[in-house]
Amino acid sequence: MSMSLFHRIRFTVGDPAALVTFEGLQGAGSALRVLILRDIEVDRARKHARADRVFAPADFTPATGLSGDRETATAQATAECVKRSGAARVEIDRSTPAIFWHALREAGIEVLCQVDAGVADRRAKDAQEIAALRQCQTDTEAAVRMACELVGAAATSGDGVLVRDGKPLTAERLREAIDIFLLRRGYQNPPSIVACGGQGADCHELGSGPLRTCEPVIIDVFPRSKSSLYHGDCTRTVVHGAIHPDLAAMHAAVVAAKRAAIAAVRPGVTGEAVHAAAAQAIRNAGFRVGMPRSDETWVQPSMTHGTGHGVGLEVHEPPLLAEKGPPLIVGDVVTVEPGLYHPGLGGIRVEDMVVVTASGCENFAKLPEGLDWKR
Repeated sequence: MSMSLFHRIRFTVGDPAALVTFEGLQGAGSALRVLILRDIEVDRARKHARADRVFAPADFTPATGLSGDRETATAQATAECVKRSGAARVEIDRSTPAIFWHALREAGIEVLCQVDAGVADRRAKDAQEIAALRQCQTDTEAAVRMACELVGAAATSGDGVLVRDGKPLTAERLREAIDIFLLRRGYQNPPSIVACGGQGADCHELGSGPLRTCEPVIIDVFPRSKSSLYHGDCTRTVVHGAIHPDLAAMHAAVVAAKRAAIAAVRPGVTGEAVHAAAAQAIRNAGFRVGMPRSDETWVQPSMTHGTGHGVGLEVHEPPLLAEKGPPLIVGDVVTVEPGLYHPGLGGIRVEDMVVVTASGCENFAKLPEGLDWKR
């Protein structure tokens, strides 16, 4: 099911479902929320879903009958439900499957797409959502701490490869440890970023192979809770052994940029302005912002991405903390994750998660920011 639908009904179902909201049918200024879903889910939905009435597709069988395909049948029933209400026009959000648009049009109903519906209304997180995100971030940070400390405590072989339990400590082994850690805490975890040395110069490179001493390792973890469906998202960078002065300078600039961006976060300030604060801190430290042109040689560490993004039921949601980022609102939950990257040195990224409050923001982060994770 789409996360926009889940957000409205706070109920999970594995089969096709539709929520139809009729404005003004329950009295002035109110709306009737009708949920249509598979018959075996109706009783459960009546107990738990945020809907006024719950029906199965068979309750709205059109004269031509229902398809044997569940999604098509749900779309046909939705169109019939709207048709019986006498409505001539419906508004859908961007996550609505095309089959619903098709069935509504086939029923002679005008369909308009409200491009911000299902997106903008998910930005202002309520207390329940903020609590879920705070817990997700706590567990995600625990996984990142575990991974960074494994790197920090590793032994080394003669060629500089990190060793744990007598075997090379690879990106794959560390990623597996993160997966197991989060699985035991009730999370689904997409592949975490564990990118060492030059691999970390690409901000979204997952990383592979042995981890090495004196090289930066970006560890970026972004799991989803199986119970709440909300996400955590945290990045730290760890260096085992001596920290090269150039890496230390890059790290100092990234931390300064993160702090400048967080200081700028408050209601009414645009995501673009928050990004500008981070970018200015990067430039003040003598580094670049933006991708090099195709004809340029990449010779200086650069921040090649925006400063952050919204997070909630999906790990990447509006608003963006980047160029053209919109004004922030109370309840926005966003990551703040500046980084610096250079093909010869690797990457440095440090990421926190904050919620916008009436007076500024609250930072969920409890983790150290440093590169040295020896216990």
